[in-house]
Amino acid sequence: MHPVSETDESSLSHKEVIEASWYRCESYGLSHGSNPDFGDTQVGDVSALLDQHHNLVKTTESEVLPYYENILTNSSCIIVLADSRGQVLNTWGASRFLPRMQHGLLPGHLWKEEGVGTNAIGTALATGQAVQVNRDEHFLRANRFMAGSASPIFDTQKSLVGVLDISTDAYLPQDHTLGLVKLMSLCVENQLILSAFQDSYHILTISTHTRSLDSHWAALVVIDSEGVIISSNRRASIMLTDHLALMNVEALFGCRVRDLINQPATVPLSLMVQGRFRVWVRVQPPAKPSLALVLPDYRTHANYEQPKAQLQPKAQPTPALTNSLPDDVIPFDELEQGDDTLRKVLHQAKKIIEKDIPILISGETGAGKEVLVRSLHYHSSRANAYFVAVNCASIPTELVESELFGYEKGAFTGASSRGYQGLIRRAHKGTLFLDEIGEMPIHVQARLLRVLQDRIVTPLGSTESYPVDIRLVSATNRDLKHEIAAGRFRQDLYYRIAGLNLEILPLRQRQDKAALIQYIFKRICREYESAGMSLEVQRLLESHPWPGNVRQLVNVLKVALAMADGELLELEHLPLDILEDISLSPNSETDEDSTDGDSEEMDASRNLAELIPELYQRFGGNVSKTARAAGVSRNTVYKYLNL
Repeated sequence: MHPVSETDESSLSHKEVIEASWYRCESYGLSHGSNPDFGDTQVGDVSALLDQHHNLVKTTESEVLPYYENILTNSSCIIVLADSRGQVLNTWGASRFLPRMQHGLLPGHLWKEEGVGTNAIGTALATGQAVQVNRDEHFLRANRFMAGSASPIFDTQKSLVGVLDISTDAYLPQDHTLGLVKLMSLCVENQLILSAFQDSYHILTISTHTRSLDSHWAALVVIDSEGVIISSNRRASIMLTDHLALMNVEALFGCRVRDLINQPATVPLSLMVQGRFRVWVRVQPPAKPSLALVLPDYRTHANYEQPKAQLQPKAQPTPALTNSLPDDVIPFDELEQGDDTLRKVLHQAKKIIEKDIPILISGETGAGKEVLVRSLHYHSSRANAYFVAVNCASIPTELVESELFGYEKGAFTGASSRGYQGLIRRAHKGTLFLDEIGEMPIHVQARLLRVLQDRIVTPLGSTESYPVDIRLVSATNRDLKHEIAAGRFRQDLYYRIAGLNLEILPLRQRQDKAALIQYIFKRICREYESAGMSLEVQRLLESHPWPGNVRQLVNVLKVALAMADGELLELEHLPLDILEDISLSPNSETDEDSTDGDSEEMDASRNLAELIPELYQRFGGNVSKTARAAGVSRNTVYKYLNL
């Protein structure tokens, strides 16, 4: 068991991963004609190996076997579990694969690159990431009869403890197999977390949709009684933030720990993640809490007297709330605080939202596109139906189609036995918000175009179509016409989604920046006690370039208010990195006139395709710092850098 840190390999393309592996194999002295060297393992060694990894084998078995019959029936696949050294611990499905001695995937056999060349298990260990190795991509000719997809397994401390692999000697679609093995490795990791912490700690299950809280793609976060995060799964790091270790959930969600841990386990809680987006959180209390609160029964006291019966007042029916808005929805007339451009945008959007005309909103990341669309939905005639927000950049490429359009049971390897409705059908009679639509794979764009034209959805693997009635709003931080010219976005889809084009200006260019800062500050003060904001802080916030826009402003204010702890907000309470932003932008705007003289850096920030490579070089190739500075996810950085 050893920790795995982020390496340059994690940002390499599939081709580059294979080429790097072949280079390593040559440095080990291997040739394409070499015979595989699986090591010298005795029967007693295998028994000791299984004893050493008993928990991992048992956990994997409980997670893999439910898939086994569904996945491998009538297919020539084998599922392999190996430890952190690449030694095979167990296999499932061998009877449907080649003879055991021929394929070499036997308990005790070592599948490291040094002895077996490029292979799914060994290369996943070498890179610390999920990989697939097709037949001819194996370095040794002896292994080119099969294809493999493998994903590493990490324990509760983010240490690599094993690899899960699906290998086949048949010609099966590898994209689904790779997605499946990723899912199965997440299943194992989640179970390791539950086994280690569910007795004594609160476990938070987090997803952007309530229906996904039971999914293996949900994020898991473990907290102690003080709200300190002591463990989490990989999905949590991707969904929430890279820096969860020892973070307090009060800083993450902006709520009190007491309110969180007292939430009923059967009632999901809706929370904002650092003011950026909303998630659903289900709180699982400890199964065996160390301290149980036992209330004394005063009825057993010698002097106890039965209270006299009293007539209870007749309960009055609670009047139904009308025109009420969820806490995370800003009233439509409060979206702008004196900006003429945004006022015009809002006026146009309000007129169109009740018409069957799609809306396309452009603007930098964090400028408030989803905030606007959410408010539009809850001020429309569709407010009682679902608002379904889909971040096209956050869904794994191999799962985009099934997530959007749904699928029938058994539609593909690993499909749920109950099938899945899909996000588009879920938005029926409501609003479908496709955020970062410029990130959508080109083959999915074609299917989406047909849905928008015909207003019917055909799930994967189904011959039945379902009509959908949706209001479509899309958003992008890319120049889609430039993407069309580059062949990355369909022109016909563009004209289908761009009925009304709206643009939200970045925070630094808004006329109402000072008033908006005060408005956001007052809204956040509903959750935090505060004695107000000093004049120095107000001036600094107004002069700041805000490369992360409103999202960054909200995060900064929440951190500052937490640091001020009820006192007057002073400069010393602000995060240090906002001063770095000012130093990076010598021409920070302080008034309307400055918008005519933006620096090259501010111009670049309008186009992430230019900004991200520049930041990537500035931070010496550090993907995490680049993502934070640009106000985007790491996946978006990878896409813009073509890594």
